[in-house]
Amino acid sequence: MLSAPSARVYLCGRVTLECGGLILRDGALGGAQSRLLLAFLGTRRTRPASRMETIEALWGCAPPPSVDTSLNVIVSKFRAAVRGAGVPPPHGLATESGTLQLALADAWFDIEAARASLDAAEGALRLDDKPGAWAAANVAAAIARQSFLLEEDAAWVVREREALQRTWRRASIVLSVVSTAGGEHQLGIQHAAEAYAAEPFDEVACQTLMRAHAAAGNRAEALRVFARCRRFFRDELGAEPSDQTANTFLAILRAKS
Repeated sequence: MLSAPSARVYLCGRVTLECGGLILRDGALGGAQSRLLLAFLGTRRTRPASRMETIEALWGCAPPPSVDTSLNVIVSKFRAAVRGAGVPPPHGLATESGTLQLALADAWFDIEAARASLDAAEGALRLDDKPGAWAAANVAAAIARQSFLLEEDAAWVVREREALQRTWRRASIVLSVVSTAGGEHQLGIQHAAEAYAAEPFDEVACQTLMRAHAAAGNRAEALRVFARCRRFFRDELGAEPSDQTANTFLAILRAKS
């Protein structure tokens, strides 16, 4: 039996650290900058970050005059917060050789759980394990569809936000495929339509939506989806959709009613 994680870290939605029976958020984490530090290091916890990388992540191009002192204060506040939750030295944050790295070795992180669940969902789908795919995809979608530091616009935040949206879209596609295969056509259409609306360049979502409409018996709507996709590609890129998308269209077009 796997042991329970020493801490649980939620970076999607409201940044939260659960440890020692305590729930640390906002001021209880040491303030807004300590929360941002946890989020930054949490997105890359297997790799130490240099002080310069960390400073850029926290302040961008406008660091305070005494930036090293300011960073030390944030580190101190964060350590004090997690020390109060019973985390042993180095109190959740290792600072060695001019780098910073979270010291929560066996902690559970929601963004890691989302990615692992997506891998499990897509793997289960390839093995035709639809119940397993459905369960894992729901976990990935539930985590990844939440907001990520909405009030921040640093480049690393935007990258992480985009990665989470890709995770959510892929999980939604798995949910669509499983729903459609199980005869829940409207649910299959909904999941695929949401993923496609979020990213009109996502041809896998387009193909999935076409198949979901066709499975529901609405071949005309499936063909309209392709027409919209082709028009979008022509208008935006001056190009045609991929052969895979065109072949999906042709297969639906030629299918017997």
